Amino acid sequence: MTENAKPQQKRLRIGDVLVQSGVITEDDVTKALAYSRAHSMKLGQAVVAMKLASESDICKALGQQLRMTVFDDLSKINIDSSTVQLLPEAMARTLHALAISRNTNPISGSDVITVALSDPLDYPARDKIMDRLNQYDVDFVISPEAEVVRCISMFYRNTEAIAKFADQLQTQVAKNPFEINTIETLGEEGGSDAAVVNLLRSVFEDAINSGASDIHIEPDANVLRIRQRIDGSLREQVLNNVEIAPAISLRLKLMSGLDISEKRLPQDGRFPVVISGKNIDVRLSTLPTQYGESMVMRLLNQSNGLLSLDKTGMPVEILNRFRIQLHRPHGMVLVTGPTGSGKTTTLYGSLNELNDPSVKIITAEDPVEYRLPRITQVQVNEKIHLDFNTVLRSCLRQDPDVILVGEMRDQETCEIGLRGAMTGHLVLSTLHTNDAISSTLRLMDMGAPGYLVAGSLRAVLAQRLVRRICPKCSAECPPDDVQMNFIQDALGIPVEEQKLSHFRMGNQGRGCQYCNFTGYKGRVGVFELLVLDQNMMDALRRNDNEGFAIAARESENYKPLAMMAYEFAQQGLTSIEEVMKLAEINK
Repeated sequence: MTENAKPQQKRLRIGDVLVQSGVITEDDVTKALAYSRAHSMKLGQAVVAMKLASESDICKALGQQLRMTVFDDLSKINIDSSTVQLLPEAMARTLHALAISRNTNPISGSDVITVALSDPLDYPARDKIMDRLNQYDVDFVISPEAEVVRCISMFYRNTEAIAKFADQLQTQVAKNPFEINTIETLGEEGGSDAAVVNLLRSVFEDAINSGASDIHIEPDANVLRIRQRIDGSLREQVLNNVEIAPAISLRLKLMSGLDISEKRLPQDGRFPVVISGKNIDVRLSTLPTQYGESMVMRLLNQSNGLLSLDKTGMPVEILNRFRIQLHRPHGMVLVTGPTGSGKTTTLYGSLNELNDPSVKIITAEDPVEYRLPRITQVQVNEKIHLDFNTVLRSCLRQDPDVILVGEMRDQETCEIGLRGAMTGHLVLSTLHTNDAISSTLRLMDMGAPGYLVAGSLRAVLAQRLVRRICPKCSAECPPDDVQMNFIQDALGIPVEEQKLSHFRMGNQGRGCQYCNFTGYKGRVGVFELLVLDQNMMDALRRNDNEGFAIAARESENYKPLAMMAYEFAQQGLTSIEEVMKLAEINK
């Protein structure tokens, strides 16, 4: 056992360490002790919660006093996943400890396990870890609690737990038919269907910890696939337990209030869950397939609250022009893009900005994703003929200033919305198109007259999400000849000009633990704002779509989506591959 791993002869208290190091005062310690007792937390956590010092300050003070190494950023370390597994997940989460490396002591020849701790003064925790790793030497280092917790969630994926609970559920289903009357709620333990409860909880926890936006549960001929959409891409886990699919489907339907006897038709529902202390609103969609019902769940984290427009990542020049359109007294503003491109975030951010006691706002949504105070939100329900058209007609008689229509789906909805925009209302809505210019063509294809579109539509914001290069493993990777020729053809930027352009470090991610070896971590928004001018409106009144497109491309301040993505690639935010995907879509 290394000297570092031995408990100190004199067991220090963190308050003493912080005072001796000059991080906080004796009075601060007294206040933090009272706060820690009132909120049932450790003193160090209370100091951080009261903003008396940062976690980094505390770690540095402890490191100096205890002569221990401090790792502020664990993502900079090449952590071996097999070493992490030397500590059981339950122990790691309880003690806030992570085994980060395994080396050989050059003198003794024995293996040394380095363990990152958030509280090195927790001597009972250190003793438990050394007992668990008794065949190794143990070297403790200090890391901020947030870093340790983040890495624990990253490395202890629930794949093994999911497989274990799936096996338990399969055994249970084989022994006893799955009875409807034995279903309990997801939060309860010990019921006859505890296996399906544990399985779903593990699936949700894994998805939330991985930052997934959607969960797909898909029965196949011989296997059950569980896939998660993370940063726009799907990652898969395959279970050899396809027999459990009906039990999972039944449980999710009951939680969503759906018809459990109907397996031949698609159904949609929603339910709330609390996972890892986060309030998650789950939107469920079922679809009958050849091998059973496919279940897709969209995860909406209600704990994050609403984003403001300032935090959407919209460039300042576009944001300022978009805000001008939002504060017009009337007219239609459209936000376009495919599913999962961030349209809802932008629209709710817009409503949040417009939400004022002096402004009457009514929405027609399918579904209502976030509940907003002071705003009249209507859930569309086509089963009782409460569709967008019906809601839109009625809300025009409710004296609104701003109307949000979830989507422009058909001719009637388009015409009512456009006419509402002409009669003193600001109308916000979404449309599924590839770019801003094609939005007017889409409206006219649905039957809206050109003169009505010209008189009502004021601006179109198109947006996409492209994957952001992982900041921890970024590396310089200038575009090759094939990529430069593609950019020249798609964006009109000559190869010579591209060669003169400076691409920063980070043009490609090598892949690391932080990004799950994908080279990408998170996404960044790409935006295209088209504000209609007189030339564009004249072309629409003539039903001249080609003339409209030419006038739009020649208009001041217009910049295509792919061009903005290219600029992000120049800055090292995204890769040329992501630019090429976007340019290909918008050809």
